[in-house]
Amino acid sequence: MQEFVSRPYYLQQVEDYLNKEMIIVLTGQRRVGKSCVLREIAVRKQAQSNAHVIYIDKEKREFDAITNYQELNTYLDAHLIQDGVNYILIDEVQEIAQFEKSLRAFRSEGSCEIIVTGSNSDMLSSSLATLIGGRYHEVYIQSLTYEEYLLFHSLPDNDESLNRYIRTGGLPGLIHYDIHDEQQVMTYINDVYNTVLLKDVILRHHVRNVPFLRNLCQFVADNTGKLLSATSISKYMRVNQSAVTTDLVLKYLLHLTEAYVLSQVKRYDIRGKRILETNDKFYYEDHGIRNMLVGGLHDTDIEKVIENIVYQQLIHLGYEVTVGQLQVGEVDFVCTKGADNRIYVQVSYLVASDETRQREFGRLETIRDNYPKYVISMTPLVTSNDSNGITHLSLREFLRNGLKGY
Repeated sequence: MQEFVSRPYYLQQVEDYLNKEMIIVLTGQRRVGKSCVLREIAVRKQAQSNAHVIYIDKEKREFDAITNYQELNTYLDAHLIQDGVNYILIDEVQEIAQFEKSLRAFRSEGSCEIIVTGSNSDMLSSSLATLIGGRYHEVYIQSLTYEEYLLFHSLPDNDESLNRYIRTGGLPGLIHYDIHDEQQVMTYINDVYNTVLLKDVILRHHVRNVPFLRNLCQFVADNTGKLLSATSISKYMRVNQSAVTTDLVLKYLLHLTEAYVLSQVKRYDIRGKRILETNDKFYYEDHGIRNMLVGGLHDTDIEKVIENIVYQQLIHLGYEVTVGQLQVGEVDFVCTKGADNRIYVQVSYLVASDETRQREFGRLETIRDNYPKYVISMTPLVTSNDSNGITHLSLREFLRNGLKGY
């Protein structure tokens, strides 16, 4: 097996759910590193004396004969051992028809631990939920965090490295390219994007209006962090000679979120404490793909990209994230863990004027509760400081240390 850069955050999540009769499902967009995480699990388990690893990679020709659950059953029966623990690891399991039937059967075997990867909604389809119920645990693999990016590319933590991360995004496969060569980077990112769109959206869902699908991706990239609705998108497309129904917009947005290309973020009424049904925000799983779609990072787009990065980092930190709605305006993120752990986050490129400070800090000051409140920005020389109970953090500090100690 090839060498890889370790991602211990995900390895620990997997370890936490072993020996609990749970099927562990590694999900996420293609090319974010699910296969590498699975291979590292295999290597670690092979080093244990009582562990027996059965590794199936559906992207390899040697496993082409396993096309359905009956053939999977036959293969596994031939390779299981009686003494010790069998670790059944399957990469891209959705390529096996009715795979969930095999997973259910072998899960009940006391000597089997099952870990699989998948790239789209087939992994958590109604069939899987019905057949397995609560017997699986999803580990969501994201594109590289800033800390992982530094590790992968052997970079120091400085402004230049942060700027490079903001521009290129965090697809792990960039480790094989010169990240300082923008043409190389964007060519690779474009190839990944086209593969995801083709395999996990167009072919899987038999998409007919491919030009509109691509225009929709472009539109969301141009409007990252803005409140969008199917109606507003449909009207915009109609003005630009691309008449589509709101139903088609909703369908294609669903396909893109199911393929982990986009993340959909609902609005939360802070005063009414309820989720609002219309106008959501969309962020890209990898901000490098977002940048590629708009032709690179532009000065007017920096705040959009920073907001995308902060959103993905908040998800990495384990928060459920919504957009806050107040009478005086919008709060970028309302983040919760459990019932009583909540924070509010505003994102800005620079807080360099009284007007910007009033806009970013003022909205948070109108929230009359005692939950922590943060402004995250790239303001030069900013250090963590408190203003009327609101903590101002630099983007680099947040990406390196999260919200520890604040």
